Amino acid sequence: MATMEQKPAGVQAGAKTKVFKNFIGGEWVESRTGRTFENLNPADTREVVGIFQKSGKEDVDHAIETAKQAFKKWRLVPAPRRAEMLYKASELLIARKEEYARDMTREMGKVIKETRGDVQEAIDCGYYTAGEGRRLFGPTVPSELPNKFAMAIRQPLGVCAMITPWNFPMAIPSWKLFPALVAGNTAVIKPAQDTPLSTLNFVKTLHDAGIPAGVVNIVTGFGSDIGTPMVEHPAVRAVSLTGSTAVGRIVGQEAAKTFKHCSLELGGKNPMIVLDDANLDLALEGALWGAFGTTGQRCTATSRIIIQKGVYKKFVDELVVRAKKLKVGNGLDESVDMGPAVNSSQMETDLKYIKIGEDEGAKMLCGGHRLEGEGYNHGWFVAPTVFADVDPKMRIAQEEIFGPVVSIIPCDGLENAIEIANDIEYGLSSSIYTKDVNKAFTAMRDLYAGITYINAPTIGAEVHLPFGGTKATGNGHREGGIGAIDFYTEWKSVYVDYSDKLQRAQIDRPE
Repeated sequence: MATMEQKPAGVQAGAKTKVFKNFIGGEWVESRTGRTFENLNPADTREVVGIFQKSGKEDVDHAIETAKQAFKKWRLVPAPRRAEMLYKASELLIARKEEYARDMTREMGKVIKETRGDVQEAIDCGYYTAGEGRRLFGPTVPSELPNKFAMAIRQPLGVCAMITPWNFPMAIPSWKLFPALVAGNTAVIKPAQDTPLSTLNFVKTLHDAGIPAGVVNIVTGFGSDIGTPMVEHPAVRAVSLTGSTAVGRIVGQEAAKTFKHCSLELGGKNPMIVLDDANLDLALEGALWGAFGTTGQRCTATSRIIIQKGVYKKFVDELVVRAKKLKVGNGLDESVDMGPAVNSSQMETDLKYIKIGEDEGAKMLCGGHRLEGEGYNHGWFVAPTVFADVDPKMRIAQEEIFGPVVSIIPCDGLENAIEIANDIEYGLSSSIYTKDVNKAFTAMRDLYAGITYINAPTIGAEVHLPFGGTKATGNGHREGGIGAIDFYTEWKSVYVDYSDKLQRAQIDRPE
């Protein structure tokens, strides 16, 4: 999405342009700043998707105080009852899936089949998390003393601040909100300024499913204007950010000052290894989808392909043929394979790295330019770009681009491929194509990443397993599955002594 800032409240971009408000305390309210911004379609910036509140610190403080008050009652709602509301939200999302998918394509640009998948991921997350409402397990263990009972239970944290990105504007909010809510927390969420509508649609669905007023609050606006006061606020007990590594460092340092729980899901530069014995057609399909799906705008995008020399030329030649055939355009067209960059800044970043790759001496085999002409002149379109003969130390092989640019690197064999794959700042996702089970298990053991796929590209995570990475990809916490429940809860150990006398652990040892 492209954004137009500093619009006065009530600006009219067109007779039918809708003005959207913040959602605080169960009500849709205007920002106290009195300012708004436009949400433009990145495939055709002449279309204004909506006008949104450009909020500030006062709005954040209002939302957090509201969430703090709501926590007093929400934490006491039995977890199975909370879970039933989440289940109902998933049912509502099914009914609204097509509407919300089309809204998402209009504001974010990715093709309609992918935005349907984005909504489906939120549905899946809701169903999974609803089940956890009856499975918030804690250990019950034998005591070392007689007539004494010992167990551990989970407690909610309180108010959680959530800062979400634009590339999965409903799926990622669902990863954060669903587990936080089922555990008994309340939340204030800031969606990316590029994709506020999809997160608003999601929060509206939660409200329609019966989540009480004040439990979930949404404040729209720009980075430091509202993100910083959210992280700094003393009433916030947990911060969950999905974004860049640079922003993650700042958020992590700020959260540490007041000992907030902090989950950081950051960048990636993900390798796909193709060995000589691989099913090449399967690997080519995976490479095309992993590199150019979502216009390469995924933290798990297949941005490096490491190919054994025996199949290197054949693979590269065929990948280029297939990349050239991809249809690029408006994602609402069912025949389109790849949409635009989300905004002009991301498009310029893509083009900047393409020039860096050329200057470094990589061999550009296709793409490498902004698309122009009919259907492209009012959007941020970059042609699918393939670089071959890339040195692993080149910047295009080390730095996250977040666009439709893939680097192909030759390797001698499995050991060399794993060495190249691991020699990177990040450690999010990885994959290997091979028919040799021994090599597959070696890769599973030795690839240093939070996710490893066998005979699949680096994208395609499912909601019931932990999602996250190593090194500069994050700070060790995980989203998805039980990892999310772990983040949004505190452990409390409980001891019940029914001996009717003082028993001193580690001292009074029964004979």
